[in-house]
Formats: sequence, C-alpha cells, structure tokens
Amino acid sequence: MLIETLSTFPHMYDSVMGESMMKRAQEKGILEFRAHDLRDWTHDRHRTTDDDPYGGGAGLVMKCDPIFEAVEAILGKEFVEAKLAAAPPQGESQQRSSAAPQIVFLAPQGRPFDDAYADKLAAADHLLFICGHYEGIDERVYALADHVISLGDYVLTSGELASMVVIDAAVRKLPGVLGAAEGPVDESFTSGLLEYPQYTRPADFRGMAVPEVLTSGNHAAIARWRREQSLARTAAARPDLIAAAEAAGRLTPADQKFLKLLEPAPTGVAEGVS
Repeated sequence: MLIETLSTFPHMYDSVMGESMMKRAQEKGILEFRAHDLRDWTHDRHRTTDDDPYGGGAGLVMKCDPIFEAVEAILGKEFVEAKLAAAPPQGESQQRSSAAPQIVFLAPQGRPFDDAYADKLAAADHLLFICGHYEGIDERVYALADHVISLGDYVLTSGELASMVVIDAAVRKLPGVLGAAEGPVDESFTSGLLEYPQYTRPADFRGMAVPEVLTSGNHAAIARWRREQSLARTAAARPDLIAAAEAAGRLTPADQKFLKLLEPAPTGVAEGVS
C-alpha cells in the first residue's frame, strides 16, 4: 500500500510514521509512506496557502489553487481532469476501484469513522490524505474527494492529527503488519462489541486476583466468560453497539439470555397511589 499526505506541516508525521508498527510496516515493504509539503506548490515569497473567506468572517480558508496543483503533480494532471469530469453531486463520495488512487479528506461534514471504514481504506492500494488547517478548505477542493471522514463531534488543530488516526487504523489491518495473525481480528469493534478484559502475570497483584476461569485451562469456559464479559462491558458503556449487533443478527440465543440477566429487576408499583 502507498499512503501519501499533503499538508502544510509534513514533519508532524515523522514521529508517528517512524516508530512502532508504522515503521515496521515500511521496513517489511507492506507500506510506502510519503509526506508532501503543500507550500511547495505556492508561488509567493511567503508561501501562502490560505486567504480571507469570501463574505467575511473569522479565520482563514485554505486556497484551492495550491491543492489542485499539488494533486496534479502527485497523481497526474490527467487523473485530476478525469476525476473532475466524473465528479458526483455535491455531498456525495466517488466510488473508485481499489487499484486507483483514492483521495481522503478529514472534515466535520464527513462520514463518521469506524472499524468498518478502516477495513474499506485498508483494501485500497493508494491513498492520498489532504489535510486542512485554519477555518477550513475552499469548498471547490472537495470535488477531488473519494472519502470525506469525520473522527467525531469535536475540533482538532489540524487535519494531520486526524489523518494519523485513520492511517494507523487502516495500516494495522494489512496482512503482516501486526505480530500475531489474529491480532486485528479478536479485538474491540471487529466483532461489533467491545473487547473482554485482559490479564497477564502475576496472577495476584496487591490483592487483585485474575479471574479463576482464566487459569482453569477449560477453553470452552474461558471462551464463554470472554463473550459474556464483552457483552456486559458493551451493554454498560455502548448500548448502541448491542442494539446494532441484535439488529444485524450477531447475537446468539445464549447472548440474549445473558443480556437479560443484566437488566435491572422491575420495580414494584408504589402503594397508596391511585
């Protein structure tokens, strides 16, 4: 997979992409990463990438001309022309094959990012992240978008930070990136539920003991305990995920029976009330 970024602060990626799993993915040849400086496609002595918004208002807006020039240089002028000719109606994303370069924006109006979307991006061969700053990006730039993604209902100082999260979530799903083959499979959200509690040595630490079932050697009992803990944790912290799992038919009869046991007992009718 080739991942490229276009931003005004390309060195923000140095530490994240040069450490841990992201570094190993590149050393193994699974990932190729390039960070481009948007200022390389400006034409004034101040290397300006932003300007005042039309209509007035606070903040600055990132200019469209250096972004278009940069994408033409990175992906080719013919690629950009073809993309603009096939641009979907405003607010819709383009559908492209996994082999074609796909352009990703991080913006509040985007689709909420989740594990399923990480799977979708991990299937691509080439991603280019265009990172915003300041008040936003000139709306005309979104004509280039294949994906517009939102991390949540909050504001960050830069698109670089958001893109790092998305890149990490996608790259770790590539075969060979994680040490254990089952690593990206048996964890939170891949099953639609939160992951069960994990423990390691010592078995007893300051009076806090590891649940006996985990040291029993009974693999069937361990599997059921883990499933029930996952259900209980998800029901308490993310009931919306339980509802989604039920709607999708991912809950077994045993799961549903266990969840019933977690429901509070109904309270009695108050006496003396007519």
